[in-house]
Amino acid sequence: MRSTLIIFLFLFFLTSINAQFAPQAGEDGTTAISATDESIINWAKTCTVNRGLLDVADPDGALAGAGSASAGTEISDGLTVSLGDGGTAVLTFDPPIRDGNGFDFAVFENGFTSPEGDFLELGFVEVSSNGEDFVRFPATSLTPDSTQIGSFGTIDATKINNLAGKYYSGYGTPFDLSELDGLSDLDVQNITHLRIVDVIGTIAEEYASFDAEDNKVNDPYPTAFPSGGFDLDAVAVMHEVGSVSVLENADNELFTVFPNPAKSGGDLFLDYEEEQNYSAILRDINGIEKGVFQDGKLSLSEVNKGVYFVEIRMDNQLIIERVVIF
Repeated sequence: MRSTLIIFLFLFFLTSINAQFAPQAGEDGTTAISATDESIINWAKTCTVNRGLLDVADPDGALAGAGSASAGTEISDGLTVSLGDGGTAVLTFDPPIRDGNGFDFAVFENGFTSPEGDFLELGFVEVSSNGEDFVRFPATSLTPDSTQIGSFGTIDATKINNLAGKYYSGYGTPFDLSELDGLSDLDVQNITHLRIVDVIGTIAEEYASFDAEDNKVNDPYPTAFPSGGFDLDAVAVMHEVGSVSVLENADNELFTVFPNPAKSGGDLFLDYEEEQNYSAILRDINGIEKGVFQDGKLSLSEVNKGVYFVEIRMDNQLIIERVVIF
């Protein structure tokens, strides 16, 4: 019995070490959201920053100081605001973010990629419906913590989940509010505030940051310079209060998507009045773009079987139609 337990624990350990999450931007299976993605309908309205130290191990040292809080509200020529070790940024939204189909918002950071790997600085993400009670997304870091990642070391994105900064500059890390649905003190249909908390990347026990499974989150440390810590670029919104939901579109008369169900390898069509100006995109259940309609037609030659959503934008209206492909 004892030997069986040891084998089980060993296999569990190997499974954890080899676990894979979505890969870096540009790779198959990534969930990265481009700053120009058409699913983005709004950006954070305000940003308030509480700076952290340049080095948490030097409590008498200076605070991070690069950038201004206003840089954290919208993508703007790469301007960012640096949080420092353990620093925070609180952003507000008007209208509030709501839980829709797929990802609901994305956090942008200015990490970079190189032939040596991806330099990523990570942050926890918390949301609130009242600005006082915040709930943290359950984050996972499977990056080994036996050796400290150095000041400009690299991180494997496939070892990271639900941590902002997973993707390099120009690509946001997306979050789905449905993961928090049902928790007390939180209305996922009315998220007014979002808080980003810099991960203190040290593996030193007294200063380390821990994920939801009590793993140390190992990221570049120390970063004892004014732009140290999480560098917030912006927070984008994909679903907000007032935008049209799938159920609200059940009686949509402006567009007809057909055939539905559709056949993989065939074509999907939109029936609409010719004078209407619109754009239409096919997305999977994770919000990833699978095709753009041209003149009311989309080829499904490279679309697998499954459930998808046609996202139609016309003026300030968003119409979403559910499509089954067999």
